Parts: sequence; C-alpha cells; structure tokens
Amino acid sequence: MNNKICGIDEAGRGPLAGPLCVAGVMFKKDISTIKEFALINDSKKITHKKRESLFEIIKENSLYHIVLTSNKDIDTFGISACIKNSILEIMSKIESDNFLIDGNTSFGIQNLNHLIKADATIKEVSAASILAKVTRDRFMDQIANEYKEYSFEKHKGYGTKLHMEMIKEYGKSDLHRLSYKIKGIDY
Repeated sequence: MNNKICGIDEAGRGPLAGPLCVAGVMFKKDISTIKEFALINDSKKITHKKRESLFEIIKENSLYHIVLTSNKDIDTFGISACIKNSILEIMSKIESDNFLIDGNTSFGIQNLNHLIKADATIKEVSAASILAKVTRDRFMDQIANEYKEYSFEKHKGYGTKLHMEMIKEYGKSDLHRLSYKIKGIDY
C-alpha cells in the first residue's frame, strides 16, 4: 500500500433526473510541477471550459475510477446506499491507505475519512470533483438528444425553472428519479 491520498467526490446527488456520478482520484506523482494543476478547485468554482481542459490532464496523471449509478438504482436503493456502493467500488479499484471524501459523513465505511469542503482544499478531492462533474455533464448532454423536450443539456437534470416547466408539460421521463418528490408537481 501507499500513503497517497485517494480523493473521492460525487456529482448529481440532488438532480431530479439522470445518474449519480462518483469519482476517485489518486495522483501518480507530485503534481506541483504541472502548471495546469494550479487551476484545480471544487468543480462548482471553475468554469465549464476549465473543467473540460483539466479532465484529460487529471486522467493522464492519476489512478482514477468513475462510477455512474442510474436513476432507477437511486429509486430502488436510495441515494445514500448508491453513494456508499460507489465508494466501495472505488476503494476496491484504487489501492491506497488514505481515502478521503468531501462532506460530513463516511457512510459507515471503515478506512474512509471525510472532510467538509475537501473539494475546495484537497487537490485529489478537487480532481475527483472535476472528473465526476464532467462525466455526469457529458452524459446529460449526450442523453439530451434522446429527450429533446426536456432540454437536459441546459440544466443537467437539476430542478431549474425550465426543467420544472418541461416536467409540467411532458410529465416525467424514464430518466427521472421517481423517488424524488417535486413540490407543486407530485401530490
């Protein structure tokens, strides 16, 4: 084993549609010499363009594993169980003594540390945040072609005003999380 950090973060916990994406990242070498890595931060704090440019650089310089969990599995097992299962899969694929996830819980997993705002302070967790967000966003952009009436490429399945209007007009698709109740729509 080694003492390098394997950072873990998720994207897509709260959307009304689409998958959950959890990524784990452990750098292969010291990244301080890589100029582009100075840009790494919480995926929500950097632009789409920067996330896209960092995506391949992170993959080239790390051991990583990305897990997508369908909306149907989220409906069946619940979001917490899906996150936990994704973390366990990552831990089985990346060999490390130090797993760290962003947030306030370790989901009852031994050998998993957690830290609030780790995605903004720990480069490995920031990198995992970027891999998760870019992977999920690309999925939603691609699937948008099959669900044109929902405009998933614009809101990525989150509960925006546009998305709510689309649900009211067309109902829920088979990509929507049926276990997520929407105020004003689900009675």
